[in-house]
Amino acid sequence: MARPIEYDEEEVLARALEQFWREGYEASSVNKLLDCCDINRGTLYNSFTDKNTFFKIVINHYNDLLDSQVAASLKNPALGTWESITTFFDEAVVNVRARQRNLGCLLVNSLCSSVNYDGEIKRVLRASLNRVRKALVERLREARTKGKLKKGLDEYLAADILMNALYGIRVNSRNGKSARQLESLANHAISSLRK
Repeated sequence: MARPIEYDEEEVLARALEQFWREGYEASSVNKLLDCCDINRGTLYNSFTDKNTFFKIVINHYNDLLDSQVAASLKNPALGTWESITTFFDEAVVNVRARQRNLGCLLVNSLCSSVNYDGEIKRVLRASLNRVRKALVERLREARTKGKLKKGLDEYLAADILMNALYGIRVNSRNGKSARQLESLANHAISSLRK
């Protein structure tokens, strides 16, 4: 008879998330993952198959957190377009705990260090980032329709500008910029698109 699984999956995913976020995919060896998650090798392989699969599961867990931020901001019908975008940047970058903010973004960090990743992991990361872009496009389309998007911009270019700002802000957060500095960068990027 097989032994029952003796770990809290949410806790394991939270710990693995922090490990991958802090040190990246390559530097997060199986032994480091075992230590930080307080599980044994058999549990890792029986429950999560291998490091690549474990990373994808952790990314999906991160996506759940990101989806909550997007739902509370960009997809919140009670917020106007620009208020929803500002709220997203506040929730994603500015209002997070300093310890988390200093880690940057798991997706951006991973994409920047993904030289040795297989194609599937790259697709997972890009799809994750595209979820935010898609939500931005929807809100910016609303701004364009209402005449509140700067002339010469469409919602796709404006979304790409905001995504570029988000990537840069996340890198700056990892480089130690304060919440106030990051908020100024976000506000400048957003205001540059408003009519």
